[in-house]
Amino acid sequence: MSSIKLSTCATMATAAVAAGFSISNPSYAEGSSWFNPFSYSRSSPENEPKSDDKTSPAPASNSADDESSGRSSGFDPDALERAAKALREMNSSSYSKDLYRIMRAQEKTRLAELENDKLMMELHQIKRDIEGQQNMAEEQRRLVEEQSRVLAQVKREEDKMARDRMQREHEKQRQNNVEMIKMQEEAAIRQEQEKQKTEEQIQARQRQTEKERAKIEQETLRVKAMAEAEARVHEAKLTEDYNKNILRKTMDGEKDKWLAAINTTFSHIEGGLRELLNDRRKLFMTVGGVTALAAGVYTTREGARVSWGYINRILGQPSLIRESSMSKFPWSAVASRRKQNLFSSATSSGEAKGSTVRSGFDNVVLHPSLQRRIEQLARATSNTKAHQAPFRNMLFYGPPGTGKTLVAREIARKSGLDYAMMTGGDVAPLGPQAVTKIHEIFDWAKNSKKGLLLFIDEADAFLCERNSTYMSEAQRSALNALLFRTGDQSRDIVLVLATNRPGDLDSAVTDRIDDVIEFPLPGEEERYKLLNLYLNKYISDENKDDTKSKWGPVFKIRKKPQSITIKDLSEDVIREAARKTEGFSGREIAKLMASVQAAVYGRPDCTLDSQLFNEIVDYKVSEHHQRIKLAAESVQPA
Repeated sequence: MSSIKLSTCATMATAAVAAGFSISNPSYAEGSSWFNPFSYSRSSPENEPKSDDKTSPAPASNSADDESSGRSSGFDPDALERAAKALREMNSSSYSKDLYRIMRAQEKTRLAELENDKLMMELHQIKRDIEGQQNMAEEQRRLVEEQSRVLAQVKREEDKMARDRMQREHEKQRQNNVEMIKMQEEAAIRQEQEKQKTEEQIQARQRQTEKERAKIEQETLRVKAMAEAEARVHEAKLTEDYNKNILRKTMDGEKDKWLAAINTTFSHIEGGLRELLNDRRKLFMTVGGVTALAAGVYTTREGARVSWGYINRILGQPSLIRESSMSKFPWSAVASRRKQNLFSSATSSGEAKGSTVRSGFDNVVLHPSLQRRIEQLARATSNTKAHQAPFRNMLFYGPPGTGKTLVAREIARKSGLDYAMMTGGDVAPLGPQAVTKIHEIFDWAKNSKKGLLLFIDEADAFLCERNSTYMSEAQRSALNALLFRTGDQSRDIVLVLATNRPGDLDSAVTDRIDDVIEFPLPGEEERYKLLNLYLNKYISDENKDDTKSKWGPVFKIRKKPQSITIKDLSEDVIREAARKTEGFSGREIAKLMASVQAAVYGRPDCTLDSQLFNEIVDYKVSEHHQRIKLAAESVQPA
């Protein structure tokens, strides 16, 4: 019971002290730890109560002041008094030692708890410090990263600003350079313009001089051509008049002869009439003789008229026709056929031995597609003639020397037509007589029984555009005459025009053309064939026996030419020559092989080898290029 009281008193005393302390120090009471008044050591004189009984409470004089001050400060003095009272009771109790022992044990326990709390607080503080340091390190890392990022951004900005500044400086420098270059170019352009202006003035003067010189030369050539044409026409007229005079004198001689015979006859008749009146037998003989004489006179007169008509027809062949296959004499066709038969019999044996018979267009080397087109036209012309259908007119155009004339002649031969050739350059010098000559050609062409292929070379010379200022009135009239005679499709004449400049032809002329064929320059394969063709013609054929001549079998003419020896002239050499001769026409290749033949004959041994052949080819190729260069230079000033 006493122990229960003792513990109760101690508890009350402790609570009273604590309450008084907490009230006296509210800030400490509200803190995380509280102060135990019994936690001090007993050695402390201020806190340890004295165990003697002489201990007395504080003077009462100060109590009122303390009470007033405590109350004024929020301190309750009653609780302190109760605590002091309880403490005194504990001291006076017989269980004070146990109480103090229990209190010390509680104090130790409380101190241990406080130490534990302190350690926990320290651990929490250390943890908070570590977290703070981690946060600080993280913040510092973030700060460093932010600083690095900011520094990088600053550096980038500075670098960008530096690049922009350098770019602006470079752009400014470039603009300055451009302006300087532009100024230099403008200065150079001004100088070049001044120089070009001066050169243009000089060239204009030169062109004017060249133009005047060309005009003078053209006028000279025109006058010369007209004079030559007039001379040819005058010569033809003189020849015609001379032939007519000879024929007239012959006929006059015959006439005088017959008149003398008639006069003699009539004198004899006059002398014998008297005898006839007396002698009936002589009268009958005289009547028979007169009848025979009359028949002879009639026969002679008609024969003379027929002969004169035929001679007049021969002499009336148009002067514009330069070449023709039409027969001029009654016996010429028979002689021509006889000549062809002799030539065929002479060459048949030689061709049967080692070579094949050449037929078709083998003598003309063309592109395969062009050759097929030409053969088709030849067959169509032949079938047109067989069916009495109108012929088709043709236009051949292309560079010179590409085989237009040869093809026209071969078409006429394959289709069985007569062939006549004229040149457009011969029409202009005739002047006003050109119209008459054109009509004479078409009238003369109707005399052909087989049909006529009229080939007009250099057709653009008088068939050019009628709007041209260089076209004379006579040429315009000749063109109109040709257009009049070719207005309808003809069953007698095949008109073939050849020109190097098809664009210059009059539109009415091109409207009368049914087939237009281009003759380009030969390709490499065609040049190779042409080289072989003319090599056989100029070199290999010279070594053949003279019995293969067309007159050999008849007259046995033996004229042994100098033999040509060919050494190491392989196909590769000829193909290389075909490759080098790019741009050559067929005529130029023929001239090349003629030059090779002349070079071979210039050697003492008449030997043709690859070295000589290549030398001639190279020389001709350089000559060809030089000719093209000179032609380009002559065209350039114009």
